[in-house]
Amino acid sequence: MGFLGKISEWRAKIFLWAGLPLIAAGGIIFGGLDVVPAWQAHNGAGTAGVFTALREECGRRSCSFHGSWTAADGGSSRPDVILYDEPASLAVGGTTPAIDSGARTGVFATAGGPTYLFVTAFLVAGLAAAAGWVFVLRRALRRRRAAAA
Repeated sequence: MGFLGKISEWRAKIFLWAGLPLIAAGGIIFGGLDVVPAWQAHNGAGTAGVFTALREECGRRSCSFHGSWTAADGGSSRPDVILYDEPASLAVGGTTPAIDSGARTGVFATAGGPTYLFVTAFLVAGLAAAAGWVFVLRRALRRRRAAAA
């Protein structure tokens, strides 16, 4: 096996032994925590209220509005949350109807959007990586047992 073959084998081992568990943990933890609230908001379940955009933070590819959310009945509020699925017309200082369905860091615009699909995909990727890692572990254990016999 040549030099390039050894590099590829080395990268594959790093991915299998370090990458898969990290992907699995991240997908299961972060996707798992928000998948139920995302689907509840998508289906209209949760506490209706109003989100007020206080600031906009932009990264390389997207921007997020941060602000406060107050329940329609005035019974509860969340002072520093992200708005998921924000409408295109929203600007700093503006308001939009939003649902608090229990997501860790945010509320969902009632207009809807694809966040529930992204969170679900993240969770599914984590579960697939976990299944792949279990396969890798079982295969390694079988090889060790065969070598010891």
